[in-house]
Amino acid sequence: MFGDLITSLTDWLDDISRHWWFLLVIVAIALLDSVIPVVPSETCVIIGGVAAAGHHQPLIGVIATAAIGAFLGDNLAYQIGRWASSWFQRRAERKPSFGTRLNWARDQIHNRGGLLLITARFIPGGRTILTLSSGITRQPRTWFVSWIAVAAVIWATYASLLGFIGGSAFEDNHTAAFILAFGGALGITVVIELVRHVRKRGKDKTKDSAPAA
Repeated sequence: MFGDLITSLTDWLDDISRHWWFLLVIVAIALLDSVIPVVPSETCVIIGGVAAAGHHQPLIGVIATAAIGAFLGDNLAYQIGRWASSWFQRRAERKPSFGTRLNWARDQIHNRGGLLLITARFIPGGRTILTLSSGITRQPRTWFVSWIAVAAVIWATYASLLGFIGGSAFEDNHTAAFILAFGGALGITVVIELVRHVRKRGKDKTKDSAPAA
């Protein structure tokens, strides 16, 4: 039933993708997907890229509206986390095990930094968890907004170009488009994590080899 609903929504997006107001739909779906991760924003942006390849939409418009929607949605999720922060803190005080998990989330965000926000943007559901966690653990707003802006632009450009380059190959096969988008997202995640791991090892070796004062 849920699969049929997503298929119907995807088919509807394909049907309206030639209209100028489809760009507004991209904004809305990208925003909602940041808070409600069952909304297929990747597929929507890819369809926009396909429409751009057919000269029905401006490619820069698809990228811009997708980035704006993602940016607004991630900030909304962060704000929801901020609003709920006090409740989570009180729960952490009552339940040490919950407090441990909350501290773990805070440490992960602190240790992995902005690259974690970029990585999470490519993982449906993962971005919602991380943006909410950033708000709940009260990460600095300026830091969050800066990295989310970068993440949104990278994500929007990737998904749009995937549809634009794929063109007709994805026009009638949205499942393949989603699988490729998700596979590419996982690949980007692996690369980012490898870079972070190598850099961390390099810093650790530098510290170990530094002469004692």
